[in-house]
Amino acid sequence: MNPLPNVAIVILNWNGLHFLQQFLPVLLQTNYRNYIVYVADNASTDHSVNFVKQNFPEVKIIVLEKNYGFAKGYNEALKLIDADYYLLLNSDVEVTPGWLIPMVDLMEHNKNIAACQPKILSWHNKTHFEYAGASGGWVDALGYPFARGRVFDYCEQDMGQYNNEAAVFWASGAAMLLRSAAFREAGGFDDYFFAHQEEIDLCWRLQRLGYAVYVCPAAVVYHVGGGTLPKGNSLKSVLNFRNSLIMLAKNLPVWQAVWKISLRLVLDGVAVIQSFSGKNQNLFLPVLKAHFQFYGWLLFWKDKQKTATSGKKPLSGMYKGSVVWQYFIKKKIKFEQIVVKKH
Repeated sequence: MNPLPNVAIVILNWNGLHFLQQFLPVLLQTNYRNYIVYVADNASTDHSVNFVKQNFPEVKIIVLEKNYGFAKGYNEALKLIDADYYLLLNSDVEVTPGWLIPMVDLMEHNKNIAACQPKILSWHNKTHFEYAGASGGWVDALGYPFARGRVFDYCEQDMGQYNNEAAVFWASGAAMLLRSAAFREAGGFDDYFFAHQEEIDLCWRLQRLGYAVYVCPAAVVYHVGGGTLPKGNSLKSVLNFRNSLIMLAKNLPVWQAVWKISLRLVLDGVAVIQSFSGKNQNLFLPVLKAHFQFYGWLLFWKDKQKTATSGKKPLSGMYKGSVVWQYFIKKKIKFEQIVVKKH
């Protein structure tokens, strides 16, 4: 009988003391028999490290010298961890006791799967999907992310409609199980992203290497959301707009990247105009800053492409149309209304 693969559950923490107090005890009730929990601390100032040391001696601690963000923070921490699988887990996630076993079983039975996520429901409204991943992430032709159960800001009620295991485009960084060897082969996260959409970029590169990305809805977690950068935060807006453009430039063939990025720049301008209504955050300065940082990345950032290969196999979880058109113009707000084929 083969031994259970060892799983490193790694929480990247930055001033998340209240979440660790609330959710770490629940995490330690996980009924998988071969895991170790790590807290990788991004230079917190809220006594998170001391709390874990004093109350949970079984949890291993990695102290990073400064706040590297999600991307480099995980890259630096995972260099120090030897495991068959890395389970990246946000501090604001409440797990269920049996959450880990189905994901490990799925990946053990299909060695081509490099990453998978559980079904992610809202901690605040546990009958509904949560924004950050829902039941598996997709992107449209212009790189706009959406998910089975979440399109833009609309989160569906979970009626079991997305309970099938499925190949998707991206797995949520809020709760992502990664095959460690594949993570290293892909070069890890892109440090430049800092936070936001780095997991989509990673999953895109994993697919280009020939791996699959899956959702495993038999595993369920509850995500608070907005634990580090809340919705409407200016930095969050900058990172989302900037990183989305960088992701397209990195992963698309040049001829596609040119016209798709050009169109995205125009649509960003439309989003700015809409934000002037006052219903949402004024996006003028965040989008302007994001665009200038993108141009700076194009001109000066040397490490533009971590994965040089480009496979011929069609990518899973890519909608060939425009989710913007379907959602805002045709008023299709549910995933199954937009992606009508088998999913």
